Amino acid sequence: MNFEHTEDRRMLADSLDRYIAKRYSFDVRDRIAKSAAGYDAEHWQQFADMGVIGALFDADVGGYGGAGFDLTVVFEALGRGLVLEPFLATLLAGSAIAHAGDATQRTLIEEIVAGTRVVALAHGEADGGYSLAQLASSARRSGDGWILDGAKAVVQNGAQADTLVMSARTSGEPGDENGISLFIVPKQTPGLTLRAFPVIDGGSAAEVTLDAVTLPANALLGVEGGAYATLEYCIGRGVLALCAEALGAMDVAKQATLDYLRTRKQFGAPIGSFQALQHRMADLLLEIEQARSAVINAAAALEQPRVAREKALSAAKYTIGRIGARVAEECIQLHGGIGMTWELPLAHYAKRLVMIDHQLGDEDFHLERYMALV
Repeated sequence: MNFEHTEDRRMLADSLDRYIAKRYSFDVRDRIAKSAAGYDAEHWQQFADMGVIGALFDADVGGYGGAGFDLTVVFEALGRGLVLEPFLATLLAGSAIAHAGDATQRTLIEEIVAGTRVVALAHGEADGGYSLAQLASSARRSGDGWILDGAKAVVQNGAQADTLVMSARTSGEPGDENGISLFIVPKQTPGLTLRAFPVIDGGSAAEVTLDAVTLPANALLGVEGGAYATLEYCIGRGVLALCAEALGAMDVAKQATLDYLRTRKQFGAPIGSFQALQHRMADLLLEIEQARSAVINAAAALEQPRVAREKALSAAKYTIGRIGARVAEECIQLHGGIGMTWELPLAHYAKRLVMIDHQLGDEDFHLERYMALV
């Protein structure tokens, strides 16, 4: 199998890396992280103009890519820069619209790709854990429309989104895969309340409350009660994106640690010359390459039949969770006390690696899921 990227992907990666290196320094990222919005609208528009958002979606819905390796190219670069703009939220909600939407609903993706509409997926609930089917929010028919009630927790970029893709149960009980529906909900809809809060690794999320939210009939996304497959599809793409982002962050943490070992001196010699530290670093490099192989395998499997796809994605997420935590711990320890300081970018890369494990299913969840699929 040829793992070399196409020329278009290489050009996208190069231009994105250059932009982040020149315009998205750690100081800029720190300022954005401390802002009320949690992302910068000017940078978001620049990413859109460069075609980065469009690379997340295929040409059938107005994008320029959408394949597994398109996602990894983009998110590896974002991971290297710790970019805070709402790429993951856009990928999740946009993929749901692309997968289940009708022709009219899919026109929203043109606005998403252009950077003029921010979207977010509101699915997870406080008591839901990582299960896609553990859903208590409800939707019932009212005349020609719908009425939604319930609450959503930790909706990434929820308060900044113009439009939410909202899940609700139209039949069945929590835990049932059947009976879940998706709805397109404008942010200003009466009865919809959002409470924004900063997240520990930068950016923003929101708690969403629905109190008799009334929607028209055309708000339904896809088939009533048949949204589980759509959720699995878009969450799977999100899992691949997170794995690629973690890989990019690992590469930066690795390089920063190598540079430190070559320059920090003890007893008149660089500490990187000490055999014990060389062994630890060599083990870490092997682990990172194993993580890279898992991400490549998941990207190649993204368009395969369901079981093969989901096995590869869960295997990659488990691997990333385990190795990401080790990279974070080892790189901080090899830096000594300075590794924990807020001013050093490494501490923020380590924090992001740890938090990626807890998004869209941690390593324990995905190990169990992989075994169930096997």
